[in-house]
Amino acid sequence: MNEKQEFMRRKPVFGLLISMSIPVVLSMLIQSLYNIVDSIWVTKLGTDALTAVSLAFPLQNAIMSVGVGMGVGIGSVVSMHLGAGERKQADRAASLGVLLVLIHCVIFVIAGVVLTRPFLSMFTDDARTLSWACDYTYIVMCLSFGELLQMCFEKIFQGIGRMKTTMVLMASGCIINIVLDPILIFGWFGLPALGVRGAAIATVIGQIVAMLLYVVIFLTRDVGVQITLRGVKLDKILAKRIYNIGIPSSLMLAMPSVLTGILNGMLAALGSVYVAVFGLYYKLQTFVNMPACGVIQGMRPIISYNYGAGEHARVRQTISYSLRIVAVIMIVGTVGALCFPAAILRVFDADAELMASGITALRMIGLSFVVSTVGVVASGVFEALGQGRDSLVISLLRQLVVIVPVGWLLSRFLGASGIWLAFPIAEAVGLVVAVIKLRKAKLI
Repeated sequence: MNEKQEFMRRKPVFGLLISMSIPVVLSMLIQSLYNIVDSIWVTKLGTDALTAVSLAFPLQNAIMSVGVGMGVGIGSVVSMHLGAGERKQADRAASLGVLLVLIHCVIFVIAGVVLTRPFLSMFTDDARTLSWACDYTYIVMCLSFGELLQMCFEKIFQGIGRMKTTMVLMASGCIINIVLDPILIFGWFGLPALGVRGAAIATVIGQIVAMLLYVVIFLTRDVGVQITLRGVKLDKILAKRIYNIGIPSSLMLAMPSVLTGILNGMLAALGSVYVAVFGLYYKLQTFVNMPACGVIQGMRPIISYNYGAGEHARVRQTISYSLRIVAVIMIVGTVGALCFPAAILRVFDADAELMASGITALRMIGLSFVVSTVGVVASGVFEALGQGRDSLVISLLRQLVVIVPVGWLLSRFLGASGIWLAFPIAEAVGLVVAVIKLRKAKLI
């Protein structure tokens, strides 16, 4: 066994889960704060600017989905090898993973140049909104190498239990974003006012700085796993294991992009204000989903390591505690959406139309938070065990397969409210399937 990671097999599970989750939750909350602050600054340019950035979200989220998904695959394989006492294989998995991510960086540059304008023009006929959306998206896609490599390194560090390091480095990138946003958007301190381009530039600078900090740590410290040029060799079996986890995880994370693209088209036909409302919802839901995701990220390496070590009782115990903690987070989210929607929307200086539509949306979609608890945890569990297909099935039901047809059908009768109601309905379906799969695998 690797002594640097043995604490994941020996410490009491509840205390270990909390200690692994809190740094990630804090870093996620900082990320959520950045998302909100970014929207506040962009909103000051006008609703058209907010709509432009909202339209860019699907492509931007696709980058994040591939980065996180691949990172999850790499980190899970690394953690399972370390749990089994196979340090050399863990090093090879990390090294090969970095090579695969670099290939993805090149693909996204090409995609950014080719796909940006045709994709965004599908959702708006307004010339200024399209121009701003393109300005923002070209930058975040063509300079996405910082985000992709940062996510890769982050998941490797989480896989070996170095949660505090990931917290500090993620916070560093987010703080840089927060500081640079108004400076570049409005042209403070004598700099040119770049508008939405300034928001995009601030984002990629923060990502690149965080990525470089990970590189420095890898070069100067023994963190428990090594990335070496000798390890960067194409091993088909190892690559298949990484992709067997990474592809379903990426697809799962990309589903909000697909969903947003489809729903933006449906909502745009009902009125542009609903597109802006949907964009705000995705910013606001990070305050609920990001802390829950932090718990999942704290849970995942514990499950992977103990599964590799043959400690199946600790795997089940970790799942039990994770369900309880995530349930508390989701209950808070539902209460906030139901009871305080107007106060939340005032943060964004919402006008009367945006306020009225936003209150209705938050109250209806907010019902889905508490229902999503089991589906969210189950997806993370199956990723940690290398069973990416089961994770993907649950996520497809929660985030795409049910919402789109149900939302389309209900919108025929209820307008935008029908689309909002589709969210809790989809989560209920996902809950049932997740319980069935967890029981079949004897995990609950």
